[in-house]
Amino acid sequence: MATLTVPLSRIEGHARVLIDYRRGQVLSARLQATELRGFEYYVQGAPAEQLPVIVPRICGVCSTAHHLAAVKALEFAYEVIPPPKAIEIRELMMLGQLIQNQATSVFLFTMPDFAGKDQITSLFGLRYRGQDIAAKALFIRRIGTRLITVAGGQFIHPIKAVVGGVTSGIQPKDRDTMRQEIAQALPVAKELVDLYWEMFLQLGERIGTLGDDEPTYYVAAVEEGHAYYGNLIHVLSPQGIREASFAACDYATYFVQVPIDSSYSNGTLFRGHILRANSLARLNLLPRLGTPLADEQMLRFHQKWGHPAHAILLFDLARAIELLYCLEQAAVRLTKDLHTGELRVGYTRRDGTACGLVEAPRGPLIHHYEIQNNLVKRARFIIPTQHNILAIERALKVAAKRYITEQGVDHELLNAIGRVVRAFDPCIACATH
Repeated sequence: MATLTVPLSRIEGHARVLIDYRRGQVLSARLQATELRGFEYYVQGAPAEQLPVIVPRICGVCSTAHHLAAVKALEFAYEVIPPPKAIEIRELMMLGQLIQNQATSVFLFTMPDFAGKDQITSLFGLRYRGQDIAAKALFIRRIGTRLITVAGGQFIHPIKAVVGGVTSGIQPKDRDTMRQEIAQALPVAKELVDLYWEMFLQLGERIGTLGDDEPTYYVAAVEEGHAYYGNLIHVLSPQGIREASFAACDYATYFVQVPIDSSYSNGTLFRGHILRANSLARLNLLPRLGTPLADEQMLRFHQKWGHPAHAILLFDLARAIELLYCLEQAAVRLTKDLHTGELRVGYTRRDGTACGLVEAPRGPLIHHYEIQNNLVKRARFIIPTQHNILAIERALKVAAKRYITEQGVDHELLNAIGRVVRAFDPCIACATH
């Protein structure tokens, strides 16, 4: 038996792929998370109210999602309902998180894979029809970081969400400036997404596949008009039927965590079935997003690939569509008064179970704490990337079977492995928490 070891780049965190094969027959394909973070143990004994500033350190990219999941978990435990205006500001934080993440994933991580047979490793080496794509991509990404800063107080590890609401609103001047910046960014983002479509279709023609397209289950915590704040987790069947909808605290009734011996990250099954989370799951769950540019893209998407769509490289295109949706949603929400009125309510500390949910860029993120004497007795983080691990490994095996034969290993396999993993946009730092 031979083992092919492929280190991964252009992902969040550290991982590699191991493919075992013998005489042209692929035996297994594994995604091995090679780092251990251990935050479930770090927070034991910490004052519960400090969690919203501790857990964002799990990941510098996903810190906004962890910040808000922790706050929502404590509000569940303390039975407190924050004011509507505070929720609006929190939702703007999540929209900023999605804008900066999707711009990073779509343009900086995956677009270099579209360069053709002469692969490049950085967007800064890509020239397409004379355009400076990197500068435009970074401009769009910066809109996301600016929005997080305006709504959350700072970009890395935001601080403004607290139990009961937010510490302050958004000044009218900051709101108007942010809205103007988004108005300038939208046509640039549309131009980049159109270019992405073109290059994506060319990639599909060149390689003759969009990857593993076996129907599967999808999981997401989104509703019509959502801003990734998360209320209920929904599971969609391979045929496009909602099979389950449940609250964050009920996750153990529906999800089974599967230990992976060769990795520091677990996998997840839904009633014994492989799951997919992330952008394609959300677009399958909500085939109409409700904003003009995004819905125009959605119509084209479903006319070409149907509903639900299954091919794994479609995750990349779905993220591009979501980028437009988030910019449009943020522009609408920034027309409101987010400065005056009630922003925070009081609360009484309580021991017990705390569960918080947000729809992070990679899918439903759940924080589950047991609080005793206002200290964290136990913590569990149910990470979106974990939902995708088994689907990633299945897709890797499909790719390996395509490029490993009795004649040998086709060099294109190395490119295919990168495309497969980056399609799921895994965050290994979060998944090994």
